Amino acid sequence: MDIREMVASITKEILQSMNTEKQSSTAPRVLYVFCDSQAHEAFQDHFIQLKNHGICHDILFLDGETSSWLGMHKIECGGAGKILTADEYAPAPLEVPKDYVGIVIPEIDLDNAARIASGLKGTIKAEIVFSALVTGKFVIAGSDVPGIKRADRRTLQTLTLTPAYEKLFNRHVEGMKELGVEFAEQRRLADRVVSKLKSQLQKVETTSKTEQPTLTPLDEQEAVFSGKLLTADWIRSQPELRDTTLIVKKGAIVSPLAYDSMRERGITVSYLGKG
Repeated sequence: MDIREMVASITKEILQSMNTEKQSSTAPRVLYVFCDSQAHEAFQDHFIQLKNHGICHDILFLDGETSSWLGMHKIECGGAGKILTADEYAPAPLEVPKDYVGIVIPEIDLDNAARIASGLKGTIKAEIVFSALVTGKFVIAGSDVPGIKRADRRTLQTLTLTPAYEKLFNRHVEGMKELGVEFAEQRRLADRVVSKLKSQLQKVETTSKTEQPTLTPLDEQEAVFSGKLLTADWIRSQPELRDTTLIVKKGAIVSPLAYDSMRERGITVSYLGKG
């Protein structure tokens, strides 16, 4: 590969990486809370749907009732007035929702439903939901769940609660709804997230469009490039740009292939603020 092509290719990759990071930082992000490290496997289509709509997501795996894993950080909670973190960089459960626009809990159980409906903390789910609701974040939970947690189903070898416990669970669900928790079928959770974030996604899309490099014509002899990296691809996308002076802002990068493309069209470069 020619050295100029190699430099242009590397520069293009760096620019694409910068754009991806920028989009990720501005895109809304939701947190999925799962019972264990295997529970998320049935939700891969959800994550694809979120990605296709420009929504980022993180996954938190519960490691018991009072501890969980978010990435490489182990998060723990204790009793009333007691907050523990397993490492110095791990957030407390109450701090977790601040980095997200909403929380998704595909499966809620009787114990956590009772805690949330009663305003009690002491478990990861209860503290995250409490923090999210108090700070105005949305919380969406699965509505078609048995109310008995995965670990208990494996231990007791049963899939449902007794009628009495089921009735109690449904009362707690109604209490959660009064506090602001929304419910949807598990297969519709991603749909609900996309629906809630529709207006925000449109705003991000509009912002990203306005930040694309533009060409401002001054007269027949001059034009201004507003971007940070001038590539041959951009030059080729401007068929009207010929036999003129292209004004580039100071600090912008011009790739070697862009220089070649401009030379072929009789375009000269002038750096704004350089002199």
